[in-house]
Amino acid sequence: MPHDHHHHSGRNLTIAFFLNLGFTILEFVGGLLTNSVAILSDALHDLGDSISLGLSWYLDRKSKQGRTEQYSFGYHRFSLLGALINSLVLIGGSVYIIYEAVGRILEPQHSNAEGMVLFAILGVSVNGYAAWKLSSGKTMNERVVSWHLLEDVLGWAAVLVVAIVLLFKDIHYLDPALSMAITLYILYNVVRRLKDTLHLFLQGVPEGVTIKDLELQLLSLPKVGSLHHTHLWSLEGEHHVFTTHVVLKDIQSFGQIVETKRQMKAILKKYPFSHYTIETELDEERCELTD
Repeated sequence: MPHDHHHHSGRNLTIAFFLNLGFTILEFVGGLLTNSVAILSDALHDLGDSISLGLSWYLDRKSKQGRTEQYSFGYHRFSLLGALINSLVLIGGSVYIIYEAVGRILEPQHSNAEGMVLFAILGVSVNGYAAWKLSSGKTMNERVVSWHLLEDVLGWAAVLVVAIVLLFKDIHYLDPALSMAITLYILYNVVRRLKDTLHLFLQGVPEGVTIKDLELQLLSLPKVGSLHHTHLWSLEGEHHVFTTHVVLKDIQSFGQIVETKRQMKAILKKYPFSHYTIETELDEERCELTD
């Protein structure tokens, strides 16, 4: 099953990447032809999505090589790099689009409403299909990309509404105002996800798992006296790593150690850990790593 999920993930990323990249090129051309800053703003947004999709696609293929001497956990963590680069590209692009939109509001220009309607319908269709293909993604990078694609669908729906209004009444500030609204919404969500990405980059505890909860469950075992040097982090938002030192108490035989380790592993198997390490110590031992 994991292999099948990995295979479908790679295929979905490939489809979404080529769809998004091809449509991004069309958007830049269409934005210039229709003189629509709203379409250009979404084109820049899609460019960021294409970069992230391309990195995801490459890293998905790269991860199949498994771990190496240089990367003992494999290449899973590289997907965070894709999420980080994509977020920075979108933040930089959003600042530029806001600057252009403000200029258009101060000096209004005519937009081609018919062309905007055509591109809006195409945008909803292409981005909607790509978002659907990636909707089951679990890594941080896949989540960043899928949310961007969903935002694209909403953005294009808004462009379609504005374009229909412009067909009947040429209100020049509508296009740049819509661009500002889309870009500010995108910027807000990108900054929020950038915070989550940096949290994982800095080896913060992933969502859905708490050290306190794990410690309480392990301490509930009859032969576990205490824990120290407990660490929990995530490779890329989906695969987590857990390590701890467990001090055992009232151990009378080697069999009791084996049984306690079995009980601890049964607890840890309930969580999405791709790797965990348990260092067991007897209560008369002194850990060299304790304060």
